Amino acid sequence: MRVLVVEDDAPLADAVVRGLRRERFAVDVAYGGEEALEKIGVVEYDIVVLDRQLPGVHGDVVCEKIVAERTATRILMLTASDDVSERVEGLMLGADDYLPKPFDMRELVARLRALGRRSPHATVPVLEWRDICLDAGRRTARRGGRDLRLTNREFAVLEALMLAEGAFLSAEQLMERVWDERLDPFSNAVRVTILTLRRKLADPPVIATAPAVGYRLT
Repeated sequence: MRVLVVEDDAPLADAVVRGLRRERFAVDVAYGGEEALEKIGVVEYDIVVLDRQLPGVHGDVVCEKIVAERTATRILMLTASDDVSERVEGLMLGADDYLPKPFDMRELVARLRALGRRSPHATVPVLEWRDICLDAGRRTARRGGRDLRLTNREFAVLEALMLAEGAFLSAEQLMERVWDERLDPFSNAVRVTILTLRRKLADPPVIATAPAVGYRLT
């Protein structure tokens, strides 16, 4: 899942980002409401982890903007207050879930995964293409009964290609779905990952490349 963490407390934001990346989320960060709106305008995130009490552009404004756009983005709102009325206000604004600070990282991860399962774009738990079987829940992949030892990136690229069901995905689309904003847009990371994935999938070849178009499963 592609997640945006919006939190003006930089040490907390950075700690959350590190924790989510360890759990294999693709994570971007914004340290204020204005920066968050800029990033939301460019990327359609699966989930936004949103601090409510942001300076400048308030978290409520960011939440209302996401809801008004009618995207599939889910919102998990954070607050330092444990006042029930504040939670109710946040949910009434359109937030999908609420988590008071301080929170346990394990609970945040569990809530994000639960929100991901509720998304209309939620990943199918088990995907199949020819003799390839990918189990998203167990994070395992097999071809012809042979276990594929894939890195997180290789697994995510294969998953994206299988979900595309034979349609082409451009390098830019794969960057947006699998990587986060740390990736240099001029990087050859996509090409390198496709090369190693092809090698691990072995013969017969199953990933086709069309110059200036992208990649697809055949």
